[in-house]
Amino acid sequence: MSASTALQVSSHGIVELKIPGRAEWVAVARLAVAAVASRLRFSVDEIEDIKLALAEACTNAIQSAGGQDAGVIEIVCDAREDELRVTVRDGGAGIHLEPLRPGGLAEGRTEELGVFLIRALMDSVDYTSDPRGTELVMIKRVSA
Repeated sequence: MSASTALQVSSHGIVELKIPGRAEWVAVARLAVAAVASRLRFSVDEIEDIKLALAEACTNAIQSAGGQDAGVIEIVCDAREDELRVTVRDGGAGIHLEPLRPGGLAEGRTEELGVFLIRALMDSVDYTSDPRGTELVMIKRVSA
C-alpha cells in the first residue's frame, strides 16, 4: 500500500439535503441526519446528540437572518468508516462560534447556549464565514 493510498478516507456515502431556512423545516434535517447516523455504529444517545447539534446549527443560521427566511440551508452528511462529518452551509452572516466569555452565558443570548451545546455534543467543530455565507463542519467519531 502506498502512502497516498493509506491517507485516503473511505466514505460509506454522502447525503446532501437542502431545506428552506425556516424553523418548521429543521425537523426534516434532524430526521435525515438520524437516518445517516444510524448506518454507522453510533448508540441511540450519540444519534440524539448529533440530531441536537444539527438542530442548533440550523436554528443559529435562521436566527442570524434575524428570524426572517434564511434562504436555503444546505446540509451534507458524509458517513465515513470511523466518523460522521456533518456540514451546514447558509447564505447569511452566520454561525458565531466564539468561545463563551469567562462569566458564562450573557443574559438573553440564547445563541451562545446553542454554540455551547454544539461544541459539547460533537467531537470536532470548525467553521468559516465570509460575505457569501457560513460553513460549519461538525464531526462525531464512532466510539471504539
